[in-house]
Amino acid sequence: MAYIDYYKILGVDKNATQDDIKKVYRKQARKLHPDLNPNDKEAERKFKELNEANEVLSNPENRTKYDKYGENWKHGEEYEKAQQQQRQYQSQNQSYGGYSGADFGEGEDFSDFFQSMFGGGGGYSRSSRGSASGKFKGQDVQAELTLNLRDAAKTHPQTFDINGKKVRITIPAGVYDGQQIKLKGHGNPGVNGGPNGDLYITFSIPADPDFERIGDDLKTKVAIDLYTAVLGGDVKVHTLDGGVNLKVKPETQNGVTVRLKGKGFPVYKKEGQFGDLFVTYEVKLPVNLTDKQKELFEQLKNS
Repeated sequence: MAYIDYYKILGVDKNATQDDIKKVYRKQARKLHPDLNPNDKEAERKFKELNEANEVLSNPENRTKYDKYGENWKHGEEYEKAQQQQRQYQSQNQSYGGYSGADFGEGEDFSDFFQSMFGGGGGYSRSSRGSASGKFKGQDVQAELTLNLRDAAKTHPQTFDINGKKVRITIPAGVYDGQQIKLKGHGNPGVNGGPNGDLYITFSIPADPDFERIGDDLKTKVAIDLYTAVLGGDVKVHTLDGGVNLKVKPETQNGVTVRLKGKGFPVYKKEGQFGDLFVTYEVKLPVNLTDKQKELFEQLKNS
């Protein structure tokens, strides 16, 4: 098996922090997302590789295993346990003149072991040795769930079909793009009666046309006409839970931003807590003016 350099795929240094990994992943995921690259097989392939790399490197435990065992990170600990059990079994059989079995020497490449234990190879299998049989955890399963921003803002049930089994979970409001959760025991079956692997679900939340999410806050823009900007008035602003009327102060300048407290995104697993919504005014100049209107503007200009 060729070495898979997840750091290279993600485009980060091996010393990158978890925040660095999160930021780079989000940027690359938006660029390669299938919704933005329809029918682009190369972008689809790179997107899958990117998610695979993120699923490993964004999880500190998995990252540590990957740094130690490389592409065999999922079964690195099983290898060490099997090696220890094999030596014990070998020692016992040598004492009684029995079969000593295969020896995994210090510094030996993991590949032969993984090929025989997990790749279906024809090497010596300790599972045929009765009491010497080792129990191994099943492989973890990686899955991706795409949610739009509004779905991510509400707690709701979701059903997955994993290996022919229906898995039902409740997604808490406030999940973020790139966030990963673990469902213990919902991965592939264990080996020789070992425990099942785990299911890792990574959330993908594409950019929303109306709102930009920054942590638990949201940003949006609203257009107001010149007359409202100059004289003041009301404007309707859309939020995630409906529209609200906002008072526009007289002589409001283009680009002015106001804050609507508590109208942002729900805080993850903190019921009743929300970020803020920041609304930026975009003043639209009138077009197709009549001669009379132009004359009035000239009067204002010269007054």
